[in-house]
Amino acid sequence: MKFTDRLFEKVKDIWGTYYEHPFIKGIGNGTLEIDRFKYYMIQDYLYLLDYAKIYALGVVKADSEEVMKGFAKSVDAILNGEMSIHRSYMKRLNITQEEVAAAKASLTNISYTHYMLAVSQMGSLADVAAALLACMWSYLEIGKYLNRIPGAAEHEFYGEWIKGYVSKEYEESTKWIVDLVNSLAENMCESELKKLEEIFINTSRYEYMFWDMSYNKGMN
Repeated sequence: MKFTDRLFEKVKDIWGTYYEHPFIKGIGNGTLEIDRFKYYMIQDYLYLLDYAKIYALGVVKADSEEVMKGFAKSVDAILNGEMSIHRSYMKRLNITQEEVAAAKASLTNISYTHYMLAVSQMGSLADVAAALLACMWSYLEIGKYLNRIPGAAEHEFYGEWIKGYVSKEYEESTKWIVDLVNSLAENMCESELKKLEEIFINTSRYEYMFWDMSYNKGMN
């Protein structure tokens, strides 16, 4: 069994709550109120700026050129790939750059990104990879889940969001970080694996908190 299989078993109940959350259900059936999605878009845009920095820390901590290139490619994919989905929606939602620049990250957002940054700055390359994993992987699983709902991916507004997280490019980026975590975990002792497990569980909990924050527009 791969280490990420063990990780998945630890968080499957947490991840299961994502699918039942009204924010995700609303995207799936097309009933999510636009103002909630707009709040999410701005907060997630701010989140991704810090998320890209964590990948950049991977470049610093990597001990091989191949892994450095992988992290660098991921930074580019976030800033010029995933964030392009956000820019497209921001245009559709009439969100200006001035509005984004003036926006403040919510307490949940700050807590989540600061946790990942602290873990990554103080820890090893494996800690960096573990901190990044829950977000990438859970979005892929959410995308797959929503894509199975008849008509969801064809929805005139939310379809583009769903398609972005089931794209070949996104799936390949997720597979890279999953494979890296498994590779780094191969020769670790149980106490080291437990540390990575704790990071993964914590970030998975933060993911739920982020959906909840988005649905409540920060009033949680």
